Amino acid sequence: MGRLGKVDPSSYSEPQRITTKHSELTWTVDFAKTKLLGSVTHHFSVLETNLPAILLDVRDITVKNASVICNGGSSLPINYFISDPVNDIGAKLTLELPEGTAKGDLLVRIEYETSNRASGLQWLTPEQTLGKKHPYLFSQCQPIHARSIVPCQDTPSIKFTYKATVEHPKELTALMSALLEKKETGMTTFKQEVPIPAYLLAIAIGDLVSRPLGENSNVWAEEGIVDDCAAEFSETSKMLETASDICGPYVWKQYDLLVMPPSFPFGGMENPCLTFVTPTLLAGDKSLANVVAHEISHSWTGNLVTNKNWEHFWLNEGFTVFVETKIVGRMQGEKERDFQMLSNLTDLQECLRTQLANTPELTKLVVDLSNCGPDDAFSSVPYIKGSTFLRYIEDILGGAKVFEPFLRSYLQKYAYKSVETDDFKATLYDYFNQTDKRDKLTQIDWDLWLTSEGLPPIIPKFDETLANVSKLLAQLWSTKTAAELLVDSDISKPLSSHQLIDFLGKLIECNDIVELNENKIELLESTYKLKSTRNAEVRFRVMRLAIRARLLKRIDEIIAFANSNFRMKFCRPIYRDLAQWPEAKPIAIENFQRVKNEMMTVCAHTIAKDLGLK
Repeated sequence: MGRLGKVDPSSYSEPQRITTKHSELTWTVDFAKTKLLGSVTHHFSVLETNLPAILLDVRDITVKNASVICNGGSSLPINYFISDPVNDIGAKLTLELPEGTAKGDLLVRIEYETSNRASGLQWLTPEQTLGKKHPYLFSQCQPIHARSIVPCQDTPSIKFTYKATVEHPKELTALMSALLEKKETGMTTFKQEVPIPAYLLAIAIGDLVSRPLGENSNVWAEEGIVDDCAAEFSETSKMLETASDICGPYVWKQYDLLVMPPSFPFGGMENPCLTFVTPTLLAGDKSLANVVAHEISHSWTGNLVTNKNWEHFWLNEGFTVFVETKIVGRMQGEKERDFQMLSNLTDLQECLRTQLANTPELTKLVVDLSNCGPDDAFSSVPYIKGSTFLRYIEDILGGAKVFEPFLRSYLQKYAYKSVETDDFKATLYDYFNQTDKRDKLTQIDWDLWLTSEGLPPIIPKFDETLANVSKLLAQLWSTKTAAELLVDSDISKPLSSHQLIDFLGKLIECNDIVELNENKIELLESTYKLKSTRNAEVRFRVMRLAIRARLLKRIDEIIAFANSNFRMKFCRPIYRDLAQWPEAKPIAIENFQRVKNEMMTVCAHTIAKDLGLK
């Protein structure tokens, strides 16, 4: 496909020539046609004289009309046309401008409707919801799916404020990644006064209720689970307070959570004012609530200071995991922080061995997306390799007391802006060159960290106390038979939920497991009460072990788990594992073909590739 633009390889828009300052959306939500109908008025800032045309990103959008809004409020129709689409990326909308268009402010209104297959929208029938009475709509715009719900400069290098007026069924509640401005019967208005990139545009409409979590924080969900959600995420306000202490003032005013339907493809999505989270976090013991700490951290790293394009995604995710682990350290102790970072490395090892085995170039910290869409490049590398790099830098510069003031100054310097890796590097040097740490900077081999493939080139010195427990268990279960394990008292020592997850992950990563059969898996289940667990991370790993043991009699249970949620972290590895098992592969493909239309586009697209169907 080549690079679509100079600033962003995945966007046709030209931020060096024109930028969006504010967008006004007017939408009618049509559940019968599964479409958004309406208009957007973009307030642009034109950066050069005689700009011939505006280029915007679109995907499966029908434009009805386009016009320039003149000073008196009258409108001047303009010509427009849409290019042929690039697969999995979208198309270019060209808006021809009148001759002699001046620099400065320009208002353009576009009337349009989305497709019923818009990649950024998921429409659920009443039967697919918990309450079974009303339909449900939600969006997922990251990385490049905002273009499927609004013609826009769909690049993280551009930030704009927005206002939205949404007409929807009167019995349903509408929520957006913004503050509520006005609520009438069947009509809700929102405003986002902090500039955001297009990928943070978000909407959800359903039969939703809320419970308070703190002064400026609520959790939203369907009635049937909302009380469980409030209990699970009761530490949200404390996490927010801790994050503010690390990163600086919280600028978004509101921090709400929306617990999504099971087809939501990610663990969480950091939509401003309204984080979306997967229901697979409801473990009953708050053990998976660290995902909320991650999404809260994005309020600074990602939402406030944003990667300029998706090649530098580690500036969003590496920083966010780094701050998330700092929140964990402050709330649960430094040993727990180090344990989480070590556990992450187990997950990264698995990702390199499976998902990225044939694309080693995508294991670099800074990737080349000239011929690869951001969805296809998505992996745990920017998260885990990126956060490990930051921990390495923090350690060599003298630890958190030295590094955290720098982190706050970096976030302050680039607040409301978009950055590349060189911006971070320059700021780090500018800051520490004035200190006695100047010589330490020479130890950092930037080329090695940013462009080498595979695992992080250097692993920082972590406290391994908690990790050693899961490491020892993985060793025991991989090298001993079920008969030997039955008489080994080490297997019944107490474990935290996090240690159990890490142990099972490490076991999966063992090259050889002695006598991995039904008998051994049943012993594993009875020893750690795995049959009754609500913890999706645990169940996911047990399913993978059952696949590895080739337990065909459990195929229905494995498929049922894969169908219970479409979170890509879980269903992609399950399908990849099944694809390697000749007897199970046809069953996996048949099941996928049956349920793929219930998945979001990004999930169905990547699983089709995992199964070799694309």
